[in-house]
Amino acid sequence: MRITPAAELESRIGKLQSALATQDLDAVVIVQNADLFYFTGSIQQGVLYIPVDRPPLYLVRKDPQRARMESGLKDVLPMSSLRSLPEMLSEFGLPLPGRLGLELDVLPVAVCRRFEKILENVSVFDASPEIRTVRSVKSKYEIGIMKDAGIQVNKVYERAREVIREGMSDLDLAAELEYQARREGHQGITRMRGFNSELFYGHVFSGPDSAVPAFLDAPLGGVGLNPSVGQGASYKKIRANEPICVDFAGAFDGYLSDQTRIFCIGGLPEKLTTAYRDMVAIQSRMLELAVPGASWGGVYTACHQLACEMGYRHHFMGSPGAQVSFIGHGIGIEIDEYPFIARGFDDFLLQEGMTFAFEPKAVFPGLGAVGIENTYRLTADGPKPLTFSSEELVVL
Repeated sequence: MRITPAAELESRIGKLQSALATQDLDAVVIVQNADLFYFTGSIQQGVLYIPVDRPPLYLVRKDPQRARMESGLKDVLPMSSLRSLPEMLSEFGLPLPGRLGLELDVLPVAVCRRFEKILENVSVFDASPEIRTVRSVKSKYEIGIMKDAGIQVNKVYERAREVIREGMSDLDLAAELEYQARREGHQGITRMRGFNSELFYGHVFSGPDSAVPAFLDAPLGGVGLNPSVGQGASYKKIRANEPICVDFAGAFDGYLSDQTRIFCIGGLPEKLTTAYRDMVAIQSRMLELAVPGASWGGVYTACHQLACEMGYRHHFMGSPGAQVSFIGHGIGIEIDEYPFIARGFDDFLLQEGMTFAFEPKAVFPGLGAVGIENTYRLTADGPKPLTFSSEELVVL
């Protein structure tokens, strides 16, 4: 178990305070678990109050003693209820904020209104872009943990090669791989920021099921076990000569990796074999384009155009009518961080230190899906992989 170093937290908070100053905000309040973990090293229930020019206060309702053990921040204090926030700020010589930043992309309206009621005359602004921008550039410490998550997901890949057999169900395969991941330290939770976005260990499915769309903003969905989940593995039996997709998220000490590999028993139809090679070629094109200073949307447009030129206009990144408008997504503590290699982000630029997963996939209803996904860190020389399992189409 890692405890986030105090120097790491201080650096993150300093970067956020600089961003707050550019937006003329007096302070930011952080309550969402992923953001709490990033800025405090803990997710104990409470409020992280970061003034623009003073040290932060981590005010914890449950459990303050554990928060002190987990967090490297200096001021970790018990808080009886949110109503005591003004009094506690006063005790530390902090004025009530006039312009307050909140995580409005994830914060329920009722919680936002509580802050507006408790902090008299406050004006609330969305600080989510600043928070997400700070989080998008990873430190050496973070990259080290993500490398461990990459090792974990490679163990899952190796286990898949060992256990896949004709006649087992997709659910049986998923259970084998999830068990392996758990033994390797998978934390069991794969966090996503998007509203109503839910994911467990990832997606494992075969044949036509791999081409079934779902509610999740992802190129693949799967039938799942029931409509209450509506994604992932089902009871379908694995057969020879069909794609078996293992799209798995490693999760280790709070950080994620994302990797997709395609397996089959006995081989695949030529259409799918060709499509797999073409998706790998699109990944190679991304590796040429994704350099510091390149626009997120520009990389997307060039790779999408290549997919269309290859003949996949109606099959790229989803079934016809259910295609998503991205090919890659930032990843770290959450699986949908900045940057987005997506349509409409032409004014956003890649920076050295960003980490993202790139996942070109071709989807054919009634036949199945093929593709590849790796997680990368962006260096001055371009993307370097954090996932490293063999990229060959695995024929068992």
